[in-house]
Amino acid sequence: MLADVTEVEPGRLRGVLIIESLRSDAELTDLAITVSTISRIRPENRGADQPARWTLLHFEAADTTADRLATALADTLEAGPWYVDFHTTTTTYVVFSDRIFTYRRDEPNGRDNAIAHARAVGVPETQLDWA
Repeated sequence: MLADVTEVEPGRLRGVLIIESLRSDAELTDLAITVSTISRIRPENRGADQPARWTLLHFEAADTTADRLATALADTLEAGPWYVDFHTTTTTYVVFSDRIFTYRRDEPNGRDNAIAHARAVGVPETQLDWA
């Protein structure tokens, strides 16, 4: 969600985490990420069960940490209409509570399974915007 993948450097990944998407008991440690920006927004496309203000944490990391990062996020995201997406130069990761989708960015139908799952858990259509 909200990740700019246009400038992902080789060997790196880039993504955005909405802090409000984390479970209230979530603890993320040893992520080996670099936070580039933290910002607050009032999303126009929020779902009925989502808060009016979001805190966005823009991050980067070595692409070798992608699977470990995806697992950590899947274990701490709130169930329901939340996901985190991040990207390497070749792969997109879409992470939901207890579910991880990956696909090659050049795969024409790679998004299909992640989109179907997003719809099933109530993600608004306007938020199915990962690259």
